[in-house]
Amino acid sequence: MDACVKQRDYTAKDYKSDVKPIWCPGCGDYSVLAAITRALASMQLAPENVAVVSGIGCSSRIPAYTSVYGFHGVHGRALPVATGLKIARPDLTVLVTGGDGDGFSIGGNHFLHACRRNVDLTYIVMDNQVYGMTKGQASPTTEPDWEGSKLTPDGAGIESFHPLVVALAAGANFIARCSSSDPNNVADIITQAIRHPGFSLVQVLSPCVTFRPEQQEWKHMVRTAVVDVTDDAARAARRLMTDDGFNVGKVLYKGDRPAYQPEPKGAAAVADLEADFAL
Repeated sequence: MDACVKQRDYTAKDYKSDVKPIWCPGCGDYSVLAAITRALASMQLAPENVAVVSGIGCSSRIPAYTSVYGFHGVHGRALPVATGLKIARPDLTVLVTGGDGDGFSIGGNHFLHACRRNVDLTYIVMDNQVYGMTKGQASPTTEPDWEGSKLTPDGAGIESFHPLVVALAAGANFIARCSSSDPNNVADIITQAIRHPGFSLVQVLSPCVTFRPEQQEWKHMVRTAVVDVTDDAARAARRLMTDDGFNVGKVLYKGDRPAYQPEPKGAAAVADLEADFAL
């Protein structure tokens, strides 16, 4: 390339597709989409060097709304797809987007082992404590006494899943929580997550204004976490176990485990791969 040719400056708009989001008005996922594109622009990553992988759910629509490479997978299977992609193409920046149902219920087992493997992925979970696409059922992170679903009119009756605690115990290398009510902060946290090696979990409190309208009050309930980031897993565990879920805006844990990236074994012809599966 001619040294006199100026490299293109990317803006957030360069990472957006022409597909218009169809989320409900007021959905927190709009802010998360904006934050993702701002984060990519702040890092000046070429769109062709980024991939977004998702599962099923309202938040899993994000690949269609971006101009980067995307893979809209099946329910709960975004993390294994993203893991395979990153291992095969370590040169790519791989983001994974999804919700609390997709990631922590049917995808719960994959979540545990993605944390354990520590492949260099950034997992952005838009947590609204409900299954929104299927019209409002209790999800793993729903409060035990929430009576808003016809399936559980007396509440689910079981304790909520705590994704940050589980991620820490399973080996995630970066853990943060933020709120969709502050998209600039979400963009900053996502940028830090991408830059930190290994598996990064970013939980975004993203209200469902249709099936959980009371969550519109979250913007008044969240508070900036007063603690600084720690690399001490025991200290992080004590903080997370005593947390009420509304301390946001900060990275809560940064580990120093090396990211898992096996050496590639070289390319293979399609015919050779088919032969390996021949009966």
